[in-house]
Amino acid sequence: MKTLRETACGETVKVVKLTGEGPVKRRIMDMGITKGVEIYVRKVAPLGDPVEVTVRGYELSLRKADAEMISVE
Repeated sequence: MKTLRETACGETVKVVKLTGEGPVKRRIMDMGITKGVEIYVRKVAPLGDPVEVTVRGYELSLRKADAEMISVE
């Protein structure tokens, strides 16, 4: 299984699982990233940080560390 961080630009993936602890996981879920939701990877910055994604019709920027906690397929 790969993480959102390993997903290529222009790819649409589905969230399988969120790893991470308490407040960090809560924050990711509050952004609308939950199990089963589709994420479209719009842009990845040159150094990989941040990753720009579209979730539930709105745009988000995620840090590399946060993107690593999101398992996708």
